[in-house]
Amino acid sequence: MSKLLLRGRTLSFLRWPDSADDRASYAYEEDGAVLMADGRIAAVGSYAEVATKAGEGVKVVDHRPHLILPGFIDAHVHVPQMQVIASYGAELLDWLNNYTFPEETKFIDAQHGRRIARLFLDEMVRHGTTTVAAYCSVHRQSAEAFFAEAHDRNMMTIAGKVMMDRNAPSGVLDTPQGSYDDTKALISDWHGKGRQRYAITPRFAITSTPEQMEMAGALAREHPDLHIQTHLSENHAEIAFTQELYPWSRDYTDIYEHYGLLGSRTLLGHCIHLSEREADALAESGAIAVFCPTSNLFLGSGLFDYHRYRRREKPLRIATATDVGGGTNYSMLRTMDEAYKVIALNGEKLNPLASYWQLTRGNAEALSISDRVGTLEPGTDADIVVLNARATPGMNLRMERIETLAEELFLLQTLGDDRAVVEVYVAGRPAKSTMDPAA
Repeated sequence: MSKLLLRGRTLSFLRWPDSADDRASYAYEEDGAVLMADGRIAAVGSYAEVATKAGEGVKVVDHRPHLILPGFIDAHVHVPQMQVIASYGAELLDWLNNYTFPEETKFIDAQHGRRIARLFLDEMVRHGTTTVAAYCSVHRQSAEAFFAEAHDRNMMTIAGKVMMDRNAPSGVLDTPQGSYDDTKALISDWHGKGRQRYAITPRFAITSTPEQMEMAGALAREHPDLHIQTHLSENHAEIAFTQELYPWSRDYTDIYEHYGLLGSRTLLGHCIHLSEREADALAESGAIAVFCPTSNLFLGSGLFDYHRYRRREKPLRIATATDVGGGTNYSMLRTMDEAYKVIALNGEKLNPLASYWQLTRGNAEALSISDRVGTLEPGTDADIVVLNARATPGMNLRMERIETLAEELFLLQTLGDDRAVVEVYVAGRPAKSTMDPAA
């Protein structure tokens, strides 16, 4: 049995933190340890206790005084958009037509897809993210390349090739039957292989005909254990165009309802401009609204009303995500910093403990994978991030005045980036320090 013992300040959340001083919401050890064995967490607690359980001869990696947390989870990313991130001056539909769709045509080349998948997962690891829900391109080989790269690293991913058969260039279109056949083949090849999970992925209602939406619904009925991912109510022009294409629908959400695509594993990117009826439909189905703050700000789409969705009579399940490349940073720390600002613009605050609950256990619960990741609980997969709140001169100076754990977390969220990520463990193995420096 392969064992490794990590020593440091351990932090893992038990439930939603009601305030910045809600100590009952998390488990914290000042001199803590995590014992990893064969890719799983075998024990967690005080160093003295866990070291005794580990026995003699176990390798110890001393990360003191750094924080040891579950690896971050990103609930919505676009792998083919690495080379269009930071493109100037577009709102959503222009962004897709001018930047995204032309870029995605290149993913017909399997070698290009594998190169970008490798570089993409490198960036995830560099920034402390160990699990992603990812969109590949329309090409079957794009998803194959991504899954193969993730499988080689033993990283957990939820991913799928997009289904889209209209309102885009021919190089990124499939057909209803072709999208069904390719998806079935990918499910057979990759779902449940190692740590890989498949997501049925109609890009959004604008790029799928009713016939293709029927195919997506058929896939959902045939594979009820799979995730479904798409986009919803990101931009006013998008909403108006969608209703023109589906004039019978009561609203945008009604389209996904009609085709049987709402459920407890449905990930809906953005969800900014929902009516009360739509929010009720999401809540009743258990579907997840995915908050993408850097993307929403960059494209000028609007402000996600996080606390209103949480507090309503029928609360929504919420996840957070980078949405690279409409999103402007690969870091979940940077993402939660922008989330804090969006929430502040809505007249409220997000306490620091809640931020870290969200990007670990909260996102895991939203994605229905908290039995495997998002905590430091024994028996779960050993996906771990180690954070240094003194990573830069400015952070080090600010730490001279930090007195509480919540203040330290907020500093990491506000000023931290990949430099604050000391190490990342994927299924119990160091992943950041062992990356090819030439990658």
